[in-house]
Amino acid sequence: MTIVQEVKHDALQAAQQYVDDVYAAIVKRNPDEPEFHQAAKEIFTSLVPALAKHPEYMKNGILERIAEPERMITFRVSWVDDQGKVRVNRGYRVQFNSAIGPYKGGLRFHPSVNASVIKFLGFEQIFKNALTGQPIGGAKGGSDFDPKGKSEGEIMRFTQSFMTELCKYIGPDVDIPAGDIGVGAREIGYMFGQYKRIHGGFEAGVLTGKGLGYGGSLARKEATGYGLVYFVEEMLKAKGLGFAGSTVVVSGSGNVAIYAMEKASQLGAKVVACSDSNGYIYDPNGIDLDTVKRLKEVERQRIREYVNVHPHAEYHEGCFGIWSIPCDIALPCATQNEINDVSARALVANGVKAVGEGANMPSTLEAIDVFLNNDVLFAPAKAANAGGVAVSALEMAQNSMRLAWTFDEVDAKLKQIMTNIYRNSVDTAAAYGHPGNLVVGANIAGFIKVADAMVAQGVM
Repeated sequence: MTIVQEVKHDALQAAQQYVDDVYAAIVKRNPDEPEFHQAAKEIFTSLVPALAKHPEYMKNGILERIAEPERMITFRVSWVDDQGKVRVNRGYRVQFNSAIGPYKGGLRFHPSVNASVIKFLGFEQIFKNALTGQPIGGAKGGSDFDPKGKSEGEIMRFTQSFMTELCKYIGPDVDIPAGDIGVGAREIGYMFGQYKRIHGGFEAGVLTGKGLGYGGSLARKEATGYGLVYFVEEMLKAKGLGFAGSTVVVSGSGNVAIYAMEKASQLGAKVVACSDSNGYIYDPNGIDLDTVKRLKEVERQRIREYVNVHPHAEYHEGCFGIWSIPCDIALPCATQNEINDVSARALVANGVKAVGEGANMPSTLEAIDVFLNNDVLFAPAKAANAGGVAVSALEMAQNSMRLAWTFDEVDAKLKQIMTNIYRNSVDTAAAYGHPGNLVVGANIAGFIKVADAMVAQGVM
């Protein structure tokens, strides 16, 4: 008998009413924040059986509290461009939940950044971090600054100005930011230097994603992409499938996408497409990853330049068309809501067997329904892309111990963490009456860990 079968019908009804009421209050309190509404609805919908089984969560107002950030910081970032003109951007840090550890989550520099995007990312981070098994709470931050087209000097001046304000709210035992879209090793380095200048000490654990020469961890760069593939590999193995001999489409061409492609290829898959914000490339012979790495990691070029090196490949403007390419496995690694219900139906029509989310919330709620209703194996982001923050926590551990583990040691720990997340999600989904539904399993597993800590610590 599953847990949900033990719960009385009226308890389920009471839990559903509680969820509906809290969600309505969130929408009313946070108008014009569609991304945050979407993230809350996706998680809350999964939690009804858990709330019915554990009424103490409702009694303690856990949903009301977990959906309200402990702290939301907005600040001005003034900087001077190469022409001597003063520019002003807006910076954000949402410190969402610290029930199980200090705040932890990335910084995103992109024109689309606003309060809704930062809050959706921070809310998801609570449960993602809990799933890793590491003692880290949920946070996120960033700015509407666009690094594209900016000189090295402009990026340095902006990041230094950004950190001058952010440093008031972070610390190794308080809040530990990392990178995200638009924030890589270069930006982390500039921010770490500015933090060190202001605080007058070498606090290695204040940021993760650092360079190897000053406290960074081996395998951190690869962690999110590798972790995604490790999770999907477990999901495939349970059905007697695998990456070997499979055709894979990966969206994006940043850090997550590049290393997802690398690990998938190492496991015997043929990756035939990837993209950036302008368009996508299709290479029927298989993507030449060395070319993509050179274009994106070294030269910072657009993905369209790939066809100049490989003229047999095709470049297409726009991003949605990538999901019309037939594939066995789809790995969306670009940005939120990149797969809608139309794209999902196209993938299903072309025989996709598995979808693994490498980006944060890349599938709309309607797209997820299409996948689940058509028996597509679906790995939700908060479980499948948790490898990056998991290795960030391992970087924090190494900084605390003042030592460094080898690449193989970190990679082995990463693989074990992703395997544990998969098994925990599967077991929880089955226990609460939704066997095989990893969305439900991951949401409930992450939620219960945080909720139990919140109950234990009292109303605060």
